[in-house]
Amino acid sequence: MSTDRHGVRGPGTAPDSPRSAAETRPRPRLRVGVISAGRVGSVLGAALHRAGHEIGAVAAVSDAALNRVSSLLPEVPVRPPDEVARQADLVLLAVPDDALGGLVRGLVSAEALRSGQIVVHTSGAHGVEVLEPAVSAGALPVALHPAMTFTGRPEDLERLTAATVAVTARQDDEAGFSVGAALAVELGAEPVRIAEESRKLYHAALTHGSNHLITLVNESAQLLRAAGVESPDRVLAPILSAALDNSLRYGDRAITGPVSRGDAGTVRDHLDVLGESAPDVLSGYVQLAKRTAARAVSSGMLRADDAVGVDEVLDGGH
Repeated sequence: MSTDRHGVRGPGTAPDSPRSAAETRPRPRLRVGVISAGRVGSVLGAALHRAGHEIGAVAAVSDAALNRVSSLLPEVPVRPPDEVARQADLVLLAVPDDALGGLVRGLVSAEALRSGQIVVHTSGAHGVEVLEPAVSAGALPVALHPAMTFTGRPEDLERLTAATVAVTARQDDEAGFSVGAALAVELGAEPVRIAEESRKLYHAALTHGSNHLITLVNESAQLLRAAGVESPDRVLAPILSAALDNSLRYGDRAITGPVSRGDAGTVRDHLDVLGESAPDVLSGYVQLAKRTAARAVSSGMLRADDAVGVDEVLDGGH
């Protein structure tokens, strides 16, 4: 790893030996300002501290955020956002998607950003366009999004080591991509390059897969409780874990169940019982079954002739 002008280790020419690198090269350090100490910001701040960077200050308001500071960033002073940014070499913006643009404009208006700073946000929904006001102040913009859910607890630091981080920089800004990739590695994660124009699709994919999966799992647990199962998690964990593993390994070839077999009668029974017992779940079942049938046909798991009966039943259950 080499060190660029921003003081972040990036890919470079390998040293003669790991031992000589460790003995002769001082570890680069950045003074980091974290805005704010939500679940993401507090954990990433702690991860950067673990990587050898100094956390100069953090913005936190709520009791929950202040508790996270005490747990994950002890002895780090709590300051207003403009003061946090003003003293930092790396400004980490970990705020909700809709608040990001206004925060950046406010920091620029307060003259809290300056030339030579690295300004990083963690929003999955945005690329670096939202950081353009910071660019006008001379800062280097980078968007980093860890593809994981955060609890704001210390165990998240270990989960980072199994995660990927989406890295987005301005078009043709190889320095920005290199800085972002180096920061992702220092967090303990694997960098994945995402172009600005693909950022929204990337985020939609993660939201569709992870957030909607939680809804689906909880609705399944709700139905099992209604069926008299006292511990739905015990019933669901093995089959859902296997389904997730198989889908990631084999794609649509992992599809199983009555839709993939063309069992229209079983699907009709499902629609009847859901209509009686859980009508709020029915529409979701129908739509997902339709998508499953279409993907099963396109992957060769279900014959088109057998899909006709399933589709007819589903069309009557909308």
